[in-house]
Amino acid sequence: MSKKLAFGLMRLPLKKDSDDSTNIDYEIVNQMVDRFLEEGFTYFDTAAPYHRQYSEIAFRECVAKRYPRTAYTITNKLSFFMVNQKEKLEEFFNGQLERCGVEYFDYYLLHAMNKKTLDLAEEIDAFDFVVQKQKEGKIKHIGFSFHDTAEVLEEILSKHPEMEYVQLQLNYIDWENKDVQSRACYEVALKYNKKILVMEPVKGGLLANLPEDAEQAFRTVEPNLSIASWAVRYVASLPNVVMVLSGMSTLEQMEDNISYMKNFIPLTQQEQELVRRVSEMILAKESIACTGCRYCVDDCPKKIAIPEYFKIFNNMNKFGETYKSRAKQNYEYQISLEHGRANDCIKCKKCEGHCPQHLTITSYLEDVSKALD
Repeated sequence: MSKKLAFGLMRLPLKKDSDDSTNIDYEIVNQMVDRFLEEGFTYFDTAAPYHRQYSEIAFRECVAKRYPRTAYTITNKLSFFMVNQKEKLEEFFNGQLERCGVEYFDYYLLHAMNKKTLDLAEEIDAFDFVVQKQKEGKIKHIGFSFHDTAEVLEEILSKHPEMEYVQLQLNYIDWENKDVQSRACYEVALKYNKKILVMEPVKGGLLANLPEDAEQAFRTVEPNLSIASWAVRYVASLPNVVMVLSGMSTLEQMEDNISYMKNFIPLTQQEQELVRRVSEMILAKESIACTGCRYCVDDCPKKIAIPEYFKIFNNMNKFGETYKSRAKQNYEYQISLEHGRANDCIKCKKCEGHCPQHLTITSYLEDVSKALD
């Protein structure tokens, strides 16, 4: 690997006025690819679920057909919710090679590993499958992307030392997050001396548009650097991190990333401290001190997803307008799972009797309802 910026192909630009994820604007993607390769970057990342397989096709049309095989590297993934039977692995893998227009993958990852997919992967011999493909020369390097606890990560790495790479969700706002466990997972990967690929360094774009006081803290030090650059540079500066993925959607995002990653300079100690302070400023905006223990949920007569709603509400306070549309989507998704709305609360206060933090849950649900119902 050379330069640390990767072109993630999961949020490609769509043709004007289209909301069909398969209607990719190849003309803009071609321009982005050209700039990316022109500046010496080579790493592309895709997966069959991205753009409903059209991300792979876009790679074939915009990269594989237009550049020699030595000009780029391509990463693809074995997505278990698309293939979960041993006898289907070969067909799935060959389909990916065909859609991407290549004869081999430089990197191939078991996709979105957690405890459940670990059990499935072992049941269908997925680890043995990728090792065999590596022996056949159809995969150069193997690894997995990961979404679970540090404990599960340790289980995978201890059982499967053949895995060369680990792709982790790392960013400064999730560094101590008890759900994401960025720091804890990073430290497990270090313990096993694995090369680390980073996903979600800007947390789906949330760290590109910060609250005014947090943004000003960065602007005061480096007025000409984008806010997103601090998030990308933070993870790129970590030991053993060899690549940072950016799901770029516009040529402007591409140019911004190139501007500070072309000749990457790790954060200084003072800059690292600034990032920590900004993280604390954002996290301090959480107004509900919910720990997500879920003791409140079981006896709720309306089946209200209290911890999930509080998490959405806290993110609205932390990220403001940037998160507003996503908050609405997340809220409606929870309701689609047959959970009650926040305004369904009948104030029986059974939840408050179970809360170890002694939160005034029914009052907070009123705040959630005002914001989201």
